[in-house]
Amino acid sequence: MKFETIIRRGTLGLALAGLLAASAWAQSSSGSASGSSTAPASTPDAKSDRRDIRHDRHDLNKDRRDRNADNRDIRHDKADVRQDRKELKEDNKEFGKNSAQSQAERNDIRQDARDIHKDVRDRNADNRDIRHDRRELHRDRKDANRDRHEK
Repeated sequence: MKFETIIRRGTLGLALAGLLAASAWAQSSSGSASGSSTAPASTPDAKSDRRDIRHDRHDLNKDRRDRNADNRDIRHDKADVRQDRKELKEDNKEFGKNSAQSQAERNDIRQDARDIHKDVRDRNADNRDIRHDRRELHRDRKDANRDRHEK
């Protein structure tokens, strides 16, 4: 290796080590020395906690409404599939299995099945979102409670 490369890498290493040490020192000294927070710093934190809680409750309720709508759609689509199967059975008896009416009923059943699967995926995503929002709401309430008792 060339001498300049060794010097350059060594200098770069020292500079990075200095930056890491300085950032670690800044993070450790950013808290107050006595361990208690001051009133002006906690007031905006309490407001942001209340805003976070309100936002999380809104998200949770929105996801619950979406999930309930998806469940309603699934129920309606399943009822539609049951009705279409009855009609398919009747069309098969009356017109034959390869008739245009039977084909149309089978296509309708396939489309309803796709709708059911889409709604189930949406419902599962909403359930995941609900679990996530519940965790976030719990964390925010815990944080607000912790901030309230630090005063």
